[in-house]
Amino acid sequence: MSEEMIVENCSPTLAGIKTGNLFTCSCETQEELRRDVRAFNKTFVPKGLRMIPLRYENKRAMIYLYRPSRLREDFANGDTRELLAQFHYPAANPDQCVVRLIRRLRKFEEFPHEIGLFLGYPPEDVRGFIEQGANRCKCAGFWKVYGDEEKARKTFETYRRCMSDYMNQWEKGLSIDRLAVAMA
Repeated sequence: MSEEMIVENCSPTLAGIKTGNLFTCSCETQEELRRDVRAFNKTFVPKGLRMIPLRYENKRAMIYLYRPSRLREDFANGDTRELLAQFHYPAANPDQCVVRLIRRLRKFEEFPHEIGLFLGYPPEDVRGFIEQGANRCKCAGFWKVYGDEEKARKTFETYRRCMSDYMNQWEKGLSIDRLAVAMA
């Protein structure tokens, strides 16, 4: 797993403007994956970030980079808690919710669309996608929007600018350690 891959896929989370990001990467063995995750977490954890592998199969890993403090804030929202409860997540304990998400990803063939809540997507949009699929969304960007389209479009643009800026900075030699914003 490379720094470039993380910067390319997780810039808004590194910058502290998004709860979390997901990406997949090739990885020969689970031991290699664990070694990479441990190494990155030495940089990330002191900055309020955490990287965890959600799933590993066929030499591919699904990685979740997130800010636990933002996840706690997101999960304090009543609509988010209600939606999580529908899928039997212990919403009062975000760490246990992550454990449950991992179990769901590994146990079921169907992708758990509530994962959007772990990425900081608005609960009304996550609910809209779960109930309607890709039908009747108002717009699509980083996620499908069923609620506040104007706010979502502004957020999409903020994420795009962040990703572009971070990639430019990384290509000029700024390390991931310097790009990751420290937050409590």
